[in-house]
Amino acid sequence: MADIHIHRDHSLGLAKAREIAWAWAEQVEEKFDMECTVLEGETSDTVEFTRSGVKGELIVAPDHFELTAKLGFLLGAFKSTIEGEVQKELDKLLASAGKSSPKKKPA
Repeated sequence: MADIHIHRDHSLGLAKAREIAWAWAEQVEEKFDMECTVLEGETSDTVEFTRSGVKGELIVAPDHFELTAKLGFLLGAFKSTIEGEVQKELDKLLASAGKSSPKKKPA
């Protein structure tokens, strides 16, 4: 078994972080044939994801994302590639969220 752990700080707040997490869940469902379940909480959400050979969760907090996953024996050989793809997709979503946030007008 190989483990993946990814932590990303952000300053989006919970509502915007939820949007990012749901977009991420839709992407991995389509791209990697994952089954995702979103568990909403008052202070954070959990996106559970699974498919043959992979089981994990993405914690969605107002100030960070925390992803952990366990890869089965066969997928464990591709850990670095899988981890890199997950990081790339999450970073891309975070970058686009930062660009779409409204700019403050100078006073």
